[in-house]
Amino acid sequence: MSRLKRIAGQDPRAGFKEGGRDCGTSVPQGLLKAARKSGQLNLSGRNLSEVPQCVWRINVDIPEEANQNLSFGATERWWEQTDLTKLIISNNKLQSLTDDLRLLPALTVLDIHDNQLTSLPSAIRELQNLQKLNVSHNKLKILPEEITNLRNLKCLYLQHNELTCISEGFEQFSNLEDLDLSNNRLTTVPASFSSLSSLVRLNLSSNELKSLPAEINRMKRLKHLDCNSNLLETIPPELAGMESLELLYLRRNKLRFLPEFPSCSLLKELHVGENQIEMLEAEHLKHLNSILVLDLRDNKLKSVPDEIILLQSLERLDLSNNDISSLPYSLGNLHLKFLALEGNPLRTIRREIINKGTQEVLKYLRSKIKDDGPSQSESATETAMTLPSESRVNIRAIITLKILDYSDKQATLIPDEVFDAVKSNIITSINFSKNQLCEIPKRNNFLNSLPEEMESLVRLQTINLSFNRFKMLPEVLYRIFTLETILISNNQVGSVDPQKMKMMENLTTLDLQNNDLLQIPPELGNCVNLRTLLLDGNPFRVPRAAILMKGTAGILEYLRDRIPT
Repeated sequence: MSRLKRIAGQDPRAGFKEGGRDCGTSVPQGLLKAARKSGQLNLSGRNLSEVPQCVWRINVDIPEEANQNLSFGATERWWEQTDLTKLIISNNKLQSLTDDLRLLPALTVLDIHDNQLTSLPSAIRELQNLQKLNVSHNKLKILPEEITNLRNLKCLYLQHNELTCISEGFEQFSNLEDLDLSNNRLTTVPASFSSLSSLVRLNLSSNELKSLPAEINRMKRLKHLDCNSNLLETIPPELAGMESLELLYLRRNKLRFLPEFPSCSLLKELHVGENQIEMLEAEHLKHLNSILVLDLRDNKLKSVPDEIILLQSLERLDLSNNDISSLPYSLGNLHLKFLALEGNPLRTIRREIINKGTQEVLKYLRSKIKDDGPSQSESATETAMTLPSESRVNIRAIITLKILDYSDKQATLIPDEVFDAVKSNIITSINFSKNQLCEIPKRNNFLNSLPEEMESLVRLQTINLSFNRFKMLPEVLYRIFTLETILISNNQVGSVDPQKMKMMENLTTLDLQNNDLLQIPPELGNCVNLRTLLLDGNPFRVPRAAILMKGTAGILEYLRDRIPT
């Protein structure tokens, strides 16, 4: 509503104080004028030790230009200014904020990261429209109780402070979706956290937590849980019931046992490296149907079970720096893109083979399967009654894993008898990779475009276009809004459109490894639903390798920080 309508019938200046005279040179008048039109003000990196009064009163006082020009055109009517909705005052030297904060009740975004704040004013409770609050990288020791009045808050970033406990009433953040409390001094997580029913992402890494509350399983929408770098010795068994969980980070703790995950069928990444885990058994693996990344590095594992073959979606497996002396040959049948074995006392694989990389190791393991003949489990299914067509296909995978695998045959077409072998079994996944198909191919073929008619695939969730010849992400994919996983590694992709990708709200996994990306657009950081973003093997210089090592959340945060404002 315009200022004029609010005070209809009066002098447009009525009720206003003359302003703009207490800003000095710290905030240019041109910046304030633009902010009155856009509703956004960015004062980051201006060496401010306090927020000038003219900023708090930007929607209250008469602007400086009103004193200089009393004849206003349609575009110069200052009383029709837009309320400030976004204020960025990060990377300054602020030690405190005043209660004048209440003069900006329309704020939806307040970003004050990287300052020297030791507290927040109680007036913050007045910001009822606030949806995103970033107070990371400050010196906060406690949070005011009034912060729990911000019922519309969706994103709360408190990482890199000095918090030792969490305020009572946190459960009132019923709309909170993203909460980052990493790099503080927390020793416990209150059970009341379980009431954060809308939470999708929770980062508790780099604290001093010794346990997690059993009630954590009530967070029915939680997809991303990061508990890296704590003092956890056990994980509550209730965590295994979190059906929406997709990424779980437990690195650098004191875990001796790997938890089982009977209900975590959507789990795509499990990071438990740098713990004290001694045993990996079939029970730990059999429910991980969707796992893409399994990090077990720097533990005390002595062996890997044959049931590792159950992880048919697995792409990255890190077993480095354990006590493993031999590997199951069945590991060779997985379609891994990355396998780390360094630092193990392996006796069955020569060092020169390991040094040649993942594909050579897998090839070696597959050759040993042939040398040793069929395993006992294979013999049980391939009897004298097995049809010749069925011998071409892994029948056990069809029956128990619902997977039709006819990969690495260098075939130009799929024989009918391969489909006949399925019989009446239900199939949920097909792998025709590493062939030379010209029709309906999946991977390792010669595709460089997709038909526009694919837009009609309104239920498509996963597409695998790896090992083809795409030079850009096919435009039709941006219009398939049901897509959750796009695998397009090992192509020639040179660019992606972050604006269109942001509209793909269901997309959680994007694999762009080994392409021709010379730069990663910072706006890709706005794709906050991404839980797995793989960028290794591209020629870009930034983000650096150290950033890529931080994982998807770290990459997205890095990119967001570099979006021009």
